[in-house]
Amino acid sequence: MARDLKSSCRKCRREGEKLFLKGTRCTTHRCALDRRTYAPGEHGSRRVKLSNYGLQLREKQKVKRIYGILEKQFRLYFGRAVRSKGVTGEILLQSLERRLDNVIYQLGFAASRKQGRQFVSHGFVLVNDRRVNIPSYQVKSNDEISLKIKEKGVKTFKENIKTSENRKVPTWLSTDPDHFKGKVTRLPQRDDVGFPVNEQLIVELYSR
Repeated sequence: MARDLKSSCRKCRREGEKLFLKGTRCTTHRCALDRRTYAPGEHGSRRVKLSNYGLQLREKQKVKRIYGILEKQFRLYFGRAVRSKGVTGEILLQSLERRLDNVIYQLGFAASRKQGRQFVSHGFVLVNDRRVNIPSYQVKSNDEISLKIKEKGVKTFKENIKTSENRKVPTWLSTDPDHFKGKVTRLPQRDDVGFPVNEQLIVELYSR
């Protein structure tokens, strides 16, 4: 499985905003973006006015990095969105929100989407009582999510749940943290996306 091994902090600095790729560390004084607000690299401190293409590219890169996927996979999501009925940008974001690793993060069981991806890949996640180890698995309405963990791993999940109390669980999900369970009450909508994004710029980029 291909992985992006670039530094998470460099990604945030490149986009000029916190993407919360390292979970709670991003809210502390250790956040690299708070200490160095300019882009990484030799010429990162220079102010550059972006063209229309540059704005579109940065928006696409930001969404890719937030969900932790590579270009080939992102193009597949976009291709499916184009072929589906409805607004392409909204369908794209809905598909990304429905990823199982994102759901584990949104439920508060993981400190970041990256950690959620690890939990799924290692076989800790059950969907409707069946083990699913594919992070990109698309959850459906009424799916029940639960964790199957050994006793020594309970502490990690409890710590994640405690530190995620400041994050609100999206309204399309319900959670039972005491029993490490959650449920998809409905499919996510555009308003459920928890970060600022102009999906129309992404559509324009791939339509060039």
